[in-house]
Amino acid sequence: MEYRRLGKSGLQLSALSLGSWLTFGNQISDQVADELMGVAYDAGVNFFDNAEGYAEGKSEEVMGRILKSHGWERESYVVSSKVFFGTENKGPNRVGLSRKHVIEACNAALKRLQVDYLDLYFCHRPDKNTPIEETVFAMNTLLQQGKILYWGTSEWSATEIMEAISIAKQYHLIGPTMEQPQYNLLERTKLEKDYQLLFKEHGLGTTIWSPLASGLLSGKYTAGAVKDTRLDLKGMEWLKESVLAEENLKKAQQLQGLADELGVPLAKLSLAWCLTNPNVSTVILGASKTEQLKENLTAIEVVPMLTPEVLTKIEDIMQTKPVLPQF
Repeated sequence: MEYRRLGKSGLQLSALSLGSWLTFGNQISDQVADELMGVAYDAGVNFFDNAEGYAEGKSEEVMGRILKSHGWERESYVVSSKVFFGTENKGPNRVGLSRKHVIEACNAALKRLQVDYLDLYFCHRPDKNTPIEETVFAMNTLLQQGKILYWGTSEWSATEIMEAISIAKQYHLIGPTMEQPQYNLLERTKLEKDYQLLFKEHGLGTTIWSPLASGLLSGKYTAGAVKDTRLDLKGMEWLKESVLAEENLKKAQQLQGLADELGVPLAKLSLAWCLTNPNVSTVILGASKTEQLKENLTAIEVVPMLTPEVLTKIEDIMQTKPVLPQF
């Protein structure tokens, strides 16, 4: 396993990590979740990603029981939670990024995950109803209390992240260390264009999600079949429509042809492509089967195959590279 620093911080994350969105406490059994975490840990994965909103808190409960049962040394792994969407019981002060919810959600996540502190704590979305200043102060309080070690954002705009950094500097607080954006061959604008100044001037780290575009770039959807996949889950209709657009399917089929030429699975090619971006600290994998995870955990081996010539072929197929401003 390769390890990368989380931006300019000293924290090292495995280049490939394991997330629990849509799977733990929902799509898969607790036994399979246990097997997946064991496979990942044995392969050198040291980061496990979670959130209060995943399966309305059940995902964290499942992961917490697994961490406790394995008895891994706490220093050997990094675990995260995210605050914004709340758990099962919604209502005033139970969602969003108010000081009250940020702190109460952290305490609740610690109980569900059965840990004394969270290594990473993310603001899962920007909250238009809470001043960013309030959220920054709340995160700093948790840092001082030792309940979290680093905090960051997920799917925030570059402007919002810059405001958080500016507020932290103004009041001599600790600002965000990382952002968790979607990043794959179809979704590239934030990481390759919008965040460039944040990487250059502030050393922002990234823990990217959906590297396979919800499975489209794994090759499983090129035939149009989604039965028994995450896109077939109840409530995922919105994602299904955007991912399985005709244009996307066509690109995935062409990319499959290139993967076949190289003699590698499409999933590993797509994951390796994400790893070639130096601003990617870790690629979060999702999995519902152990064999699937074992295969994807070897994606690092494909990176040397992505020569300038191969990367050009990928760009010619995808046509998704964002246009950078001319200075």
